[in-house]
Amino acid sequence: MTILSTMWLMPLFTFIYVNGILPIEATHHVYRNLQSLSSDDSFKQPYRTAYHFQPPKNWINDPNGPLSYKGLYHLFYQYNPKGAVWGNIVWAHSVSTDLVNWTPLDPAIFPSQPSDINGCWSGSATILHGNKPAILYTGIDPMNHQVQNIAYPKNLSDPFLREWIKSPKNPLMEPTSENKINASSFRDPTSGWLGKDGNWRIIIGSKRNTRGIAILYKSKDFINWIKSKHPLHSAKGTGMWECPDFFPVLKIGRFGVDTSLNSDDVRHVLKVSLDDKKHDYYLIGTYNDEKDKFVPDKGFEEENIEQILRYDYGKYYASKTFFDDGKNRRILLGWVNESSSVADDIKKGWSGIHTIPRTIWLHKSGKQLIQWPVVEVEKLRVNPVKWPTKILKGGELFPINGVTAAQADVEISFEVNNIREAEVLDKWTDPQILCSQKGTSVKSGLGPFGLLVFASKGLQEFTSVFFRIFIYQQKNLVLFCSDQSRSSLNKDNDMTTYGTFIDVDILHEKLSLRSLIDHSVVESFGGEGKACITSRVYPTLAINDKALIYAFNNGTTNVKITRLSAWSMKKAQLNGNL
Repeated sequence: MTILSTMWLMPLFTFIYVNGILPIEATHHVYRNLQSLSSDDSFKQPYRTAYHFQPPKNWINDPNGPLSYKGLYHLFYQYNPKGAVWGNIVWAHSVSTDLVNWTPLDPAIFPSQPSDINGCWSGSATILHGNKPAILYTGIDPMNHQVQNIAYPKNLSDPFLREWIKSPKNPLMEPTSENKINASSFRDPTSGWLGKDGNWRIIIGSKRNTRGIAILYKSKDFINWIKSKHPLHSAKGTGMWECPDFFPVLKIGRFGVDTSLNSDDVRHVLKVSLDDKKHDYYLIGTYNDEKDKFVPDKGFEEENIEQILRYDYGKYYASKTFFDDGKNRRILLGWVNESSSVADDIKKGWSGIHTIPRTIWLHKSGKQLIQWPVVEVEKLRVNPVKWPTKILKGGELFPINGVTAAQADVEISFEVNNIREAEVLDKWTDPQILCSQKGTSVKSGLGPFGLLVFASKGLQEFTSVFFRIFIYQQKNLVLFCSDQSRSSLNKDNDMTTYGTFIDVDILHEKLSLRSLIDHSVVESFGGEGKACITSRVYPTLAINDKALIYAFNNGTTNVKITRLSAWSMKKAQLNGNL
């Protein structure tokens, strides 16, 4: 046991980022003059992940077209084979039997037709009649217009789907003066779903001025598409909708369902990646398949956009789901970009990872989705450490010994009493700003308490994932934060602090936290998956075997640890050499 001391008096640096959060580079921004400088020496660096998906080198972004076929999971993703910055994009292809260990194959789709000669951008896979996969993707034509193309497997008997052929009818959908589509804002087709009329439907992200739009198309044969008169949904002031996703979830239960299902037993989810915000937002609602309209329970226009639900409140974008029919679950994959500078990315020779695939389902309240790492990742757990119930006094931190701190899985639950000691929140404040203003070093009655990860021996560096309890309008309010303000001595990194409020009834529920820690990423799940925050950190001291993990409480009131389980994580097979 160690008593926290002067570390709490050290100044926070996060506040400078609150009103000017460093944005991620635009998905389609090109650094052509830097691409040749990328390093091939990718394996000797402390920030490469051990079990989060990434190729050995170069740039990756959006996960594309995930599907399950003949016993294999297929993941395609945007990849630059020539450098660690965006450009020269192809659809790289990897396969897995368990969503954890991945084997690389040759790129599946690359520029080869006039309709995609200037780029093969994001899209989705659909399983057609007869268990035939098809990929719809955005191509960039010679006029730099965004158009939609299709590709099929060359050999359906090959479970690896190694070769894909493109239709000579490409492009299948394109912007014209008649359909009034913005040629530079027309991308990322979704997986298709069947309506009761037997016709296929997809949506494509777009915008008109500042109105975000999910353009709806219909087809009898998945080749000849007709644009519907009205979009599936749109919202003013939201800007470009990238990587839209539309799927049903059961009202009751954790099982996933086929994308085409629409009945009284399901709700529908519309997720969009807002280009202006660089975050993934989702709405829950009803799909009227007669009018082909999505009616959300709560619309973008009705409240401030920052109060709309997000998959993840940290580094996370361009996500995609698919229905895993073999295990009856819906799987979510997402891209996590770097927090390091472009110059540092080029020096290390790579940029971008994906999160651990998550199983998602509708919470019993019907108000939000729950996300949890796929159970297969638990096969990597070794050397378990378990604590008995422990009182964590104010100002205390305990080292979590016996695990590989740079490569770990930690689950901890807290019980909070003395609710009257919670700080009163006078007015509603953006939770990310609140996490910055009241970070790890700021004491209150109840909190902050949680985990310090990637901590150096002298605590010059650490990333803090914590809870803080408030009383707001005579009700308990739980703040969930990931504080990166002390994550690295390298100040060229983005050290934004992230946060959200989390819907947990602390009088009747334990306050749980799970963090997947992997060299340069901390993927955290609060409240049994009610809220997720993914952080990218690059400590200079707390690397490899120099990293430490602590449970801490910097509040003035004791909290009880009711459960702590931690594991070292084995290294997954991550793509070998491409």
